[in-house]
Amino acid sequence: MRILMVGAGAIGGYFGGRLLDAGRDVTFLVREGRAQELERDGLIVRSPLGNIEYPPPPQVMAAMLDTPFDLIVLSCKAYDLDSAMESFAPAVGPETLILPLLNGMAHLDRLAERFSPANVLGGQCLISLDRDASGAILHLNDTNQLSFGERDGGLTPRIHKVAEVLGNAGFDALPSDQITQEMWEKWCFIATGAGVTGSMRASIGDVVASGGEGLILKLLDECAQVAGHAGYPLRSEVRQRFETMLTAPGSKMTASMLRDIERGAPIEVQHVFGEMIARRPGADSSAQASLSALDYVYLHLRTYEARRLT
Repeated sequence: MRILMVGAGAIGGYFGGRLLDAGRDVTFLVREGRAQELERDGLIVRSPLGNIEYPPPPQVMAAMLDTPFDLIVLSCKAYDLDSAMESFAPAVGPETLILPLLNGMAHLDRLAERFSPANVLGGQCLISLDRDASGAILHLNDTNQLSFGERDGGLTPRIHKVAEVLGNAGFDALPSDQITQEMWEKWCFIATGAGVTGSMRASIGDVVASGGEGLILKLLDECAQVAGHAGYPLRSEVRQRFETMLTAPGSKMTASMLRDIERGAPIEVQHVFGEMIARRPGADSSAQASLSALDYVYLHLRTYEARRLT
């Protein structure tokens, strides 16, 4: 399989680097600035599971794409999705599979509308990453899981083929027959964790120590209600795990959104929170009688975005 990694940032660079290190046929679609970094320094990953220092990897710029790839792995931020789709469009053929690793759900419809529903898989990754000032990718924990599957369920031959090419490459590549359920669950977790740590500018442990456990559980419950309304209620064991992780005393856990805020970068406020609010029960009826936890974090983080742009 010819694999096109759209971008060589933290997520694309990590998983693409692992695949390259395992001998897979990987090309990175990059912009000029990142292309210059890769040519100068190579692809560098610092990880507790093993470092990667790859010489300048195979890369291409959008204007040079002229043939379809078999698998396109998309890991851009949601606010860059439109430009990303335009950049990799020449690499999409009738049989091309697009594996997006974005948060939330709205991107699936946009990809299906721009290309074809048959092109688009469901996908998610569980990993904590950042990049340092030199461009090196930093793996911040020992989790590196990537799940994928058909959006309507089932383990089809093409999912088995993707599993074969992504497997045994230094990360957990997990084919799923319920990827949409898993994506909704991750969305609830991300919206809660990012909403709390981003709006409070603090780790989970600091929020809990300040008496914020109730807010955390309220926000998780509101997100879970949206998932249930959509037909994907959180499984009991998943919800219990989320509650434990998100209220753990002393936890140093923060969301990548907080790190983006601390460096003054854009954040996925609409894709993670605005879309969640738009899908909640009664979203098309009259306004909420009182400000919900979800409304609060959305307002807070939208205000950050507004101030950042002034």
